Parts: sequence; C-alpha cells; structure tokens
Amino acid sequence: MADRFASPQPPRRGLRVIAAVIILLVIAALIAALVMWPASREGRHAAEPASAAGAATAPGGAGGRGGAGHAGGSHRAGGGAGAMVPAVPVRVFAAATEDVEIDLPALGTVTAYNTVTVRSRVDGELVKVNFREGQKVKAGELLAQIDPRSYEVQLAQAQGAQQQNTAQLENARRDLQRYQTLYKQDSIARQQVDTQAALVRQYEGTLKSDQAAVDAAKLQLSYTRITAPISGRLGLRQVDQGNLVSSGDANGLVVITQTQPIAVVFTLPETQLPQVREQLAGGRTLTVSAYDRANTRKLATGVLETLDNQIDVSTGTLKLKARFENADDALFPNQFVNIRLNVQTLKDATVIPAGAVQRGARGPFVFVVQPDNTVAVRQLVLGPTSDDKVTVTAGLQPGERVVIEGTDRLRAGTRVDIVTDDAGTLPVSPGAALGADPALNTAPVRRPAP
Repeated sequence: MADRFASPQPPRRGLRVIAAVIILLVIAALIAALVMWPASREGRHAAEPASAAGAATAPGGAGGRGGAGHAGGSHRAGGGAGAMVPAVPVRVFAAATEDVEIDLPALGTVTAYNTVTVRSRVDGELVKVNFREGQKVKAGELLAQIDPRSYEVQLAQAQGAQQQNTAQLENARRDLQRYQTLYKQDSIARQQVDTQAALVRQYEGTLKSDQAAVDAAKLQLSYTRITAPISGRLGLRQVDQGNLVSSGDANGLVVITQTQPIAVVFTLPETQLPQVREQLAGGRTLTVSAYDRANTRKLATGVLETLDNQIDVSTGTLKLKARFENADDALFPNQFVNIRLNVQTLKDATVIPAGAVQRGARGPFVFVVQPDNTVAVRQLVLGPTSDDKVTVTAGLQPGERVVIEGTDRLRAGTRVDIVTDDAGTLPVSPGAALGADPALNTAPVRRPAP
C-alpha cells in the first residue's frame, strides 16, 4: 500500500516545474515586447519618408512633377542663403572743428567775502535799534544807539578837570614871568625862579593827562553810536531794544556779511594743480563759472583769486578761492554750487560726442561710416574732454561720420542704414547732444523701411 500511494508524487512535481517555466517564458515575452515596441514605431516613421521619397523619384507623370517641385525647393533654399543681411539702423555724427573750453569741475561753497559780528564796545542800555533785518547797509551807517548819558557825564568831568588845571597852568606861568623879572633885578634868589619853572612843567604834564582823559571820554561816548564797520547785508537781530548790552556779549547785536563781492571756496585734486599753476604763471586770469546744485543753470561768472598754501594730506586736494561781483545777489553765503574752472581753450580742435567712443583691448575706437554705408573700426588718440564733447588728436578727420547710436550690433564691414533724429528714431544718448548744431549734423538721409 505504501508503494502504491507514493508513486504519483513525481508527476505532480514535474507539473509544477513546467508551470513555472511557462510563467517565466510569458514574462520574458512581455518584457521583450515592451522593449521592442518603441523601436518598431521609429522604424515605421522612418519608413514613411523613405516611401514618400521613392514615390517622388518613381517614373511617371506624378514622379516628374515631384522632381520639378524638389528642384524648385532647392532653388529657394539657395536663394535664402545668398540673400543680403538687413542693414543695421544707426545714428551718426560728423566730426566737427571748433574751439573747446577745457574746464576743471569742482564742488564749492559760497562764503561771504567779509563777515563781521557787530558788538557793543561799551556797556549800557540799548535805547534804539536803527536797522531792519536783512537790510543792506553801507559802512558807517548808524545801526543802534546805547544810552549815552553816563558817558556824557564822564566827559564833562574830564573837561572840568582839564579847565581847572589849565587855569593853574596859566597862573603858574604868570608867576614865573614875575619871578624872572625880579631875579634880573636881583630881588629874589635863583632857587625861587627854578621852583616856579618846575611847577609850570608839572601843570603842563597834568594838562596833557587831562586832555587824554577828555579824549577817552569822547571815545567812549562815540561808542554809544553803533555803526556798520563794513558794507553788506544784515542778518537777524540778536538783541532787542531795552536790553543791557556789553562788549562781552558772544552773539553781538547783528551779523553783517559782505556779498558784493562774494567768494567761493572749492577744492581740486593735486593732480590738476600743475594745469592751474601753469596758467597763473603765464599771467592769465582764469575764469570761474558757478552753477546751481543740479549743475544745469549758470549762476555767476568770476575769476580765480588765490590758491591755498598747502595740500590737504588726508584728501589730496587743494583749496582755491574765486571772487564773484554778485551784482544780482545770485550767490548766497553757505550755498552749495558746482564750479567749472576754465584752464585752457583748444583752438580748432576735432570733436565728437563722448557717446561715440568705444573701449577695446587696443584702446578707444569709433565706428566710422564709409561712403558705401559700411562701417570701419578706427583707433583714436583722445585729448581732453569737455562736458559731452571729447577731442580727437589723431585717428579721425573733420567731417568723417561716426556712429553714436546702434553700435551694439556693429562689426567691421557691417552695412548700416542711417536714420534721422525725428519721431520714432533711436533714443538720444547724452553724448549725442552735439548734434543739435546744424553745422555739425550730417545731411538729411532716408529712414529705413519698417
């Protein structure tokens, strides 16, 4: 029985093995199908153009038409490759010849030519204020009055003592004359004459002291009238009428600033000092122009008056002082101004806008428009710069056109189309401001087609 029941076991294990093998084969087939499916799709897509190409080259009327179309397509492609590149729109400026003012820019502060704090020189009550705040005054005008009565009393006392001593001196002189007469008559001794002569000299010295006391009293009395020591503009009143004032008051009564003329103090780097000294050594008077804070409006024109005697080692700058007549009061003390110091005038210099100059490894250069409207790269040797103008000392001739707008797409040989400065053109750069001069602009040219 045991043998009979054990005999079926091997067939069951064989079935399991066969089933596992079948399952593995199915899985492998599925994996292979997934892998091969994208490749089969690519093959079908590749076969479609190939079949289309074969149909196009097949003999027959349809094939002939396809050949003609293919030839035409090749012609168009060839024509597109050989077409001209569109011209680059640019704005140009003709290099001009003009006199260029070389100015050194600086920052300055307006300062009063003279500043005086008016103080009382004697003590007393301020009984009268004879000025208005902000008023212009001339030297010697009465500004205020201090109570003079105490000083008038002092003067009267000095004058009384002087008169008393004057009378004593006159009496002593008459006695001396009588003593001298009696001495000649041998009526008195010589000693009495000498004593009287000494008394006369004593009274003469006393009289001089009295005169000095009178003069001092008059001077103190004159100080009760406070007058303007200089001409200028008055500031705000520091003391009101009725107050006691003295010579020790720190604020004084009022401040006078001399604004006609007026001064401007500004600084320049020490590297620019040789330019200034060279002109001054040649006896030239340097012109100084003052502009407002925005550096757009010219306020006044003056002359350089002096240089400081030492350079500030912390900043490497030197202070300079300019004088302005300021007849219209355009400059005000402590006002901030932009200064332009003219140190040289270049005659008949070649100038172009600063915006036209490009920078490269070989130095500054410009794009010059040739007669055939292509551009060439031209290396330059630049001179001084003034505002938005730059002078050219070598590399460019007057009248040659340089590109001032549209340089970012230019190369040597690039064809350009010059545009005018009307509505819709390229934006104007700061360096193109020179084009406002009709004598320097290029002739009218066409605009490129949109």
